[in-house]
Amino acid sequence: MQDDRRFADFQQAIARFEESLSEPRSGIVRDSSIKRFELCFELSWKVIQIYLRLRGLTCRSPRDCLKEAFGYGLLGDEQLWARMAQDRNLSVHTYNEELANQVYARLTEYSTALRSLCEAIGTDRDPPDSEGNK
Repeated sequence: MQDDRRFADFQQAIARFEESLSEPRSGIVRDSSIKRFELCFELSWKVIQIYLRLRGLTCRSPRDCLKEAFGYGLLGDEQLWARMAQDRNLSVHTYNEELANQVYARLTEYSTALRSLCEAIGTDRDPPDSEGNK
């Protein structure tokens, strides 16, 4: 099932992201960690989209999916996720050393948030039936 594959991809991407963050800092580690963060963020909203769709909710963009996920109680720190989205957009479309260093400094916090989302979805993968039962 494609939904299961997407979730497995998200889990794998987080593991690889955490792996890169455990390495000693260097330019290569910084840049690869940022790219892994970008991938994790992309997968996070797509996994949220699937999770919500299975519960009868629709979202079509990262912003919409994050908004719905907060309303559903899936995500906790709205400001953190907003900053993650902003950093993802900046790091994908702009490159300079100062920005890269700023984003890299926040990646451990982002990793924790992404891992929490993965665990929340992982423990609640089955949608309720039409009567609200799991």
